[in-house]
Amino acid sequence: MTYQSIRPGRVWLDTEGKRIQAHGGSVMYIDGTYYWYGENKEKTDGKNGIWHWGVRCYSSEDLYNWKDEGLIIPPEPDDPLSGLHPSSCMDRPHIIYNKKTKKYVCWIKIMSRDLTQSAVVLTADHILGPYTKVRDLFHPLGMNAGDFDLAVAEDGKAYYYFERVHSEMICADLTEDYTDVTGYYSTHFPRKYPPFVREAPAHFMRKGRHYLLTSGTTGYYPNPSEAAVADTWHGPYTVLGDPHPGDESRTSYHTQISSVFKVEEKKDLYIACGDRWLPEEMERKYEVYSRMFRAQFDPDQPDSDYARYEQEMGGPAVENTAIADYVWLPLRFCEEEGTEKVLIDWKDEWRIEDYE
Repeated sequence: MTYQSIRPGRVWLDTEGKRIQAHGGSVMYIDGTYYWYGENKEKTDGKNGIWHWGVRCYSSEDLYNWKDEGLIIPPEPDDPLSGLHPSSCMDRPHIIYNKKTKKYVCWIKIMSRDLTQSAVVLTADHILGPYTKVRDLFHPLGMNAGDFDLAVAEDGKAYYYFERVHSEMICADLTEDYTDVTGYYSTHFPRKYPPFVREAPAHFMRKGRHYLLTSGTTGYYPNPSEAAVADTWHGPYTVLGDPHPGDESRTSYHTQISSVFKVEEKKDLYIACGDRWLPEEMERKYEVYSRMFRAQFDPDQPDSDYARYEQEMGGPAVENTAIADYVWLPLRFCEEEGTEKVLIDWKDEWRIEDYE
């Protein structure tokens, strides 16, 4: 099948006719080719204990049709203590290129069986690998480090935005080789507990300003996104609100954004890449499961019956993320009543060619 448009929330197949498996993904543009990589969920069904099967990458020249380039970081099924073991909750790989070392550097978030969250760091000479692990189950700044993004400045300095689990957002400077943190960091968006704590940061720059799109903390259940803007890497950030206009479900169109990238050769086209993690669970109400998460984490909540709220929803969802769909939508920038806005309008179908 050949695609000539992007159709958010619909099944997206690669050039071999198979479901694309690049969840929690990002896109890089290298020498005229786009590379889309992310979590490979092909062996995951929500019941068998397999969270991932490595990191898979695809290539494209038109952003519509994607060739499977295979596993660029394979799982390590023979080492149960490895962060890359299939039972480890491996999420959101991000890759940046270091011009000085000429290495591609990949960071991956890991949630271990004891629920601590850490990172695996790998390097390679090419985007497609092979990758060599340089850090495993690493706690940057000594913190539990959750969902994150990586970004590189024009001068080559790199930054690591991550959720200090169930607390706040951190922006940390990376070392010159991008495989560690220097120790310098700033804190943002402090919240007392889920579902209000911000996670899944997606950083991008436009006209010299820094933008962050974040989600709340409700697991695979979707929630209201939040946009923020700053004049420097470390902020301070001004919150602009939920970027999804008219979204009465308060679920970011039943999506969690994983990254944002600018389309080459387009004046002002930025695409927010998101996952619809639970496409079979779209009837579940944010108001119910947000109460469920607050009941679990708010020490002042008088009714902490998490299980009762879960039953109100019809029981726990089967997290069969192998069938998660992708929601790619263009960003819109405007001012409303003198206030800057970053907006993501719903589109059933859209084309790159429709933008200058």
